[in-house]
Amino acid sequence: MYTQKVINIFKNPKNAGGLHGANATSKVTDNSCGDIIKLYLKVNEEGIIEEAKFKTFGCTASIASSSMLCDMVKGLSIEEAEEITANDVLEELGGLPAEKVHCASLVEEALREAIADYFKRLEKELKKQQAEEE
Repeated sequence: MYTQKVINIFKNPKNAGGLHGANATSKVTDNSCGDIIKLYLKVNEEGIIEEAKFKTFGCTASIASSSMLCDMVKGLSIEEAEEITANDVLEELGGLPAEKVHCASLVEEALREAIADYFKRLEKELKKQQAEEE
């Protein structure tokens, strides 16, 4: 059974949708259940996550986990966000049924991939700037 918090987040996922200007994105799929999560982060020049949004095709637990993760990372530095785990998401949600715990792991994976994408884009931009200076 879902907690009331999970149900409320599912019914009103305030972080749902795409994010114009996102500079870190990811798309992950859980092959066992078919859930798909797209995560969008907007990171400022100081490395702080200003905004986080998601698009999830999946169950109540996936949608609630996605929205909760977005709430959790807003205002954090990239380094702080890297510390967030599936267990942290589960704790914030007040738990999930055992058969749905994988949904929290999926959002952790989405976060890791978005952060990797951010660093990849940052590196590409730095190389571009270095080439322009030469």
